[in-house]
Amino acid sequence: MKKFLLFGFIGLLLSCSGVKKTQEALNSGNYMAAINKAVVNIAENKTKKSNQTYIVLLEEGYRKHTERELQHIKFLKKDGNPANFEEIFNTYDRLKSVQESIRPLLPLYIQDENRKAQFSFKNYDDELIAAKLNLSEYLYNKATTLLDNANYKTDYRIAYSDLNYLQELNPNYKNVVAKIDEAYQKGLDYVIVEMTNNTDKVIPRRLEDELLNLNTYGLNNQWTEYHTNRIQNQIYDYQMEVSFQDINISPEQISEKQISKERQIKDGYAFVEDRNGNVVSDSLGNSVKVDKFKTVKCDFYQFTQFKSAQVTGVVNFIDLKKQQKINQYPLSSQFVFEHIYANYNGDKRALDNDLVSLLQLARVPFPSNEQMVYDAGEDLKNNLKNILNKQSFN
Repeated sequence: MKKFLLFGFIGLLLSCSGVKKTQEALNSGNYMAAINKAVVNIAENKTKKSNQTYIVLLEEGYRKHTERELQHIKFLKKDGNPANFEEIFNTYDRLKSVQESIRPLLPLYIQDENRKAQFSFKNYDDELIAAKLNLSEYLYNKATTLLDNANYKTDYRIAYSDLNYLQELNPNYKNVVAKIDEAYQKGLDYVIVEMTNNTDKVIPRRLEDELLNLNTYGLNNQWTEYHTNRIQNQIYDYQMEVSFQDINISPEQISEKQISKERQIKDGYAFVEDRNGNVVSDSLGNSVKVDKFKTVKCDFYQFTQFKSAQVTGVVNFIDLKKQQKINQYPLSSQFVFEHIYANYNGDKRALDNDLVSLLQLARVPFPSNEQMVYDAGEDLKNNLKNILNKQSFN
């Protein structure tokens, strides 16, 4: 019983709190918030006594919201600015949406006043269609004017945004699909990518191909298109120059390290004898034995093959119209080849397990200089990807 009363009291507090917030939203002119709060609570149980206040607040909120929205539309129409068409359309759309959120709840009764709650609904379809046509024409004319008179790439991109909104609002309006494609193509920044080798080493062809395969970098810049091969008659806005400045490859080296190991190991067993030379037996009559140990030694020879390659360069971005460098990023990578093998002299039982495992390895051929440079390129690709994702031409 106590738990029931406690939960009931908490429920009453929450209900009062919700009503208070709805009333505050209504008093402050935030009618949509008041309507939404009331609708949510009434939808849970419209006959619940504690929801009666929400019905009254919904009735008042709907009336005030409708009056204000219609006055807003009246003002926008009187203002006569075509830029208002979008707001007019959105306002009609809100009016219809509010009605559609309330309609499933009807009828609603206000018990204290013994009457139905009053909601003056209106069919706004004709107004919505007219507003949509006005907005469509406005967006189309605005975007077409931008396309015809654009001075900057941003003008085409604004036209592209407006045309996509128009396509969403009024699909296949006039020739909007063709104009979307035109705006996109003209809004793109075209970048030609070139690679130069200023070193005295050969850059492996397959590394060049992989570095210039921009499809593998997962670029997601909507307004930038990179070309590694020039397209005839295409005017390029920028040049991206990947320039290798230096390639250092170390000599092939083999270093040796000797380790001497010594260990006590089991070497059979001996019987325990008493002072008289007789073999000692345990309580069961078995002869007592003890382990014998001996010392073994081993010289361990560890060999390390080592070779490294370091590639450094720079990525330059150049504005081709201004013939001016706009950005520069360092590019560097290092690859190290290291192989360890070993042999021994002596009794290998003196060696630790980790040393014994190296005895199974043998010397291997050193990678060629070309292979070293190619292997260093894996890190170069990651660096180049980061640079491309970082670079912005806007």
